[in-house]
Amino acid sequence: MSIKHPIIAITGSSGAGTTSVTRFFQNIFRRENINAEIIEGDSFHRYDRAGMKAKMDEMTATGDNHFSHFGPEANLLPELEDLFREYGETGGGKRRYYVHDHEEAKRLGAEPGTFTPWEDLPEGSDLLFYEGLHGAVKTDKVDVASLVDLRIGVVPIINLEWIQKIHRDKAQRGYSTEAVMDTILRRMPDYINYICPQFSETHVNFQRVPTVDTSNPLISEDIPSADESFVVIRFADPHGIDFPYLMSMLHDSFMSRPNIIVCPGGKMGLAMQIIFTPMILQVMDRKRRRR
Repeated sequence: MSIKHPIIAITGSSGAGTTSVTRFFQNIFRRENINAEIIEGDSFHRYDRAGMKAKMDEMTATGDNHFSHFGPEANLLPELEDLFREYGETGGGKRRYYVHDHEEAKRLGAEPGTFTPWEDLPEGSDLLFYEGLHGAVKTDKVDVASLVDLRIGVVPIINLEWIQKIHRDKAQRGYSTEAVMDTILRRMPDYINYICPQFSETHVNFQRVPTVDTSNPLISEDIPSADESFVVIRFADPHGIDFPYLMSMLHDSFMSRPNIIVCPGGKMGLAMQIIFTPMILQVMDRKRRRR
């Protein structure tokens, strides 16, 4: 962790909604004139799209049906740890981009499903912001979580997470429901062993809970809307959190435990703004006083 070069990480599973949450933070950074370098977790996958498919086929042939992007073997976690450590110490480090689609290919100059070359981070950033699968991961070989100043989990209840993933992958990637479920099943051991434990390392978790029936995510025709949901916000350490103020700003919210506030799903963006803007400004104030 670093006062001079702080790091914020959003961690969540595929389909959890971390990309949407990143947009909330980008609004904060823009409004407060904060120069944040954004790192996508996909850029620390070990294999490109073709390489991952080949590796999965290879592992399946050996009887391993659970090799996935959620596990350490498919990712460059030591390199991610090195980036966080170097950034915290110097404000520098190495990054690359993963090219998701043809639109990004035009902008980044590489084929979809591949990586751009490694490059140095630009100098002079105010903080590093990570969004991906492993922002708070701890294994017997790496401890990424310990290097992050503010760790945030995005965790819809699992049926909602599956619904979001099914709809996204079918709409954006042309997958069938069966293909998406095969991916979910393949990832389940790594989900349990490497994704879930991170949410015990986070400072704040946001868990969206729908108020409509999601009992069978395979037949859901649409994703429950924000207005059809509540958001459960859990603070690992409630000391210093002004819950009366939060409830006054987040109408129709309530506290379910001493460290948990529940608000309407449509207020999630507002909740993030009023919770994290002061935290980020405190981080920036400590950074300026350290200079």
